[in-house]
Amino acid sequence: MAATERIIYQPYIQGRRGVLTPGQPVACRNVADAERRAEKAVGSGIVLGAHIVRVVEDEDAGDYGEPEFLGAYGRVPEIG
Repeated sequence: MAATERIIYQPYIQGRRGVLTPGQPVACRNVADAERRAEKAVGSGIVLGAHIVRVVEDEDAGDYGEPEFLGAYGRVPEIG
């Protein structure tokens, strides 16, 4: 099987004592879909922040590429 691109919307919510906590990641059809979800959720106050991430994976080979961060909305943890 060929490598597959996955676009993930990763929301962040307020955890205990105000700490940013990852919410449930959502697989999206494309980058525009992920961006719409992030903008809507952050704008409505449902989540504090979100990352849009692209991952290329080849499940048959067991190869999972490094995540590529395409965008950040609102409050997000530092990467690195």
